[in-house]
Amino acid sequence: MNRILHHSSVLVGAALLVFTLAGAAAVDKPTDASDKKPNIILCMTDDQGWGDVSYNGLKQIKTPNLDAMAAAGLRFDRFYAQHPSCSPTRASVMTGRHPYRTGTYWPGMPLRLQEMTIAQAVKRVGYSTAHFGKWHLSGGQPGMGRALPASDPLHPGHFGFDEWFSVSNWFDLDWTFSRNGEPVKVVGDGSDAIVAEALKFITRKTQEATPFMAVVWFGSPHIPLKPMPEDLKAAGGKPYYGEIVGVDRSMGTLRDGLRKLGIADNTLVWFCSDNGAWMDEKAAPDEYGWNGGLRGHKGELWEGGIRVPCVIEWPAGIPKPAQTSVMACTSDIYPTLVDLLHIEVPNQIQPLDGLSILPLIQGHMQQRARPLGFMHYGGDTLADGAMAWVDNRYKLFKQMPDQLALFDMLADPWEKNDIAAEHPDIVKRMDGELEAWRKSVEHSGSGADYPGGLPKPEQP
Repeated sequence: MNRILHHSSVLVGAALLVFTLAGAAAVDKPTDASDKKPNIILCMTDDQGWGDVSYNGLKQIKTPNLDAMAAAGLRFDRFYAQHPSCSPTRASVMTGRHPYRTGTYWPGMPLRLQEMTIAQAVKRVGYSTAHFGKWHLSGGQPGMGRALPASDPLHPGHFGFDEWFSVSNWFDLDWTFSRNGEPVKVVGDGSDAIVAEALKFITRKTQEATPFMAVVWFGSPHIPLKPMPEDLKAAGGKPYYGEIVGVDRSMGTLRDGLRKLGIADNTLVWFCSDNGAWMDEKAAPDEYGWNGGLRGHKGELWEGGIRVPCVIEWPAGIPKPAQTSVMACTSDIYPTLVDLLHIEVPNQIQPLDGLSILPLIQGHMQQRARPLGFMHYGGDTLADGAMAWVDNRYKLFKQMPDQLALFDMLADPWEKNDIAAEHPDIVKRMDGELEAWRKSVEHSGSGADYPGGLPKPEQP
């Protein structure tokens, strides 16, 4: 079995970062413990850039707990959010589908009830499910996170979660959450609060000997940036990094809790961000995150907007640490867990854009079997937006309607050198594949994937 080449992750020069097609994580075959149903914890931060972990070169602060996960588990160098903004990426985690198939086009837009979610899927094999933190899939509630009432027709309980301690959007200090529809005021850091609630749920399920899936979605480091005073001090007065200090501490609390309960070995913890940092290198460098030298930021399909930090820690299934440059994405979470748990989903909505990366986790995947597609509306339609089509080596970037650029992601992950003129055949092929995928996504968005289509609007 080929071993991955270890390399520096700091994107500061081509000599410091080497991507290879054979860069799959070489992980020994899972131990017997992994044959048991693993507990699942899906963690996601809000607007944390690819470079906003010290294992990827961050200098402003240390992230010791995230670093420990990266040192112990499977660390991704090319992990993508399916969209450069929050609600759409969350929809991709829930469904394994591009969010535009599900009607979740913009932050704050709802997830359709017709979709099959990962919470509903794992319940088919006996899992208890819970959601903690930012939901942002109910729609119609822009701005700060509000406690979701029991009357909300799109709260997490309607999508397969047995329990939920959630708010509609971002949250900070001293926040009011909703515990299954009832408002609960919590004093202190919101990141600490949702992890504390998650551990209560995890403790109960451990005592009941029931496998569980907990979704822990942080509200940090999203603006307005109000960290705990001690976290602000630890971050040298930078509020953005003060919030990441809080996230890192809470991830440490979560990991310690699993160990105290004796379930850490067979609990799969999947950590990532929902999109790149909303950075402004010219006007306010270091104020709103760092994408590790990647081009672009949140809201764009350049690498800085969609490539995010990601680690999977699962001692029973990943007994030796590994690092991979194989592409993976938030839309892969759903099919990977369905594959891992051998779930039969007879009413699965198709098509899925993600694929199972269980072979990558097990050390048998050398490159991705098919490209990843990205789409981002510039306004209310794709007419002034952008698309991207990314395979193991090349990325075709398309600024609508017809501006095409091609980048060699192995040699130029910073997207500095457009090589489209040198490879017209590759451009033509990838553009054709991208166009076919776009038509498929828009067909799905019309409701064509659902039996009976979309519900008809109520008549006045």
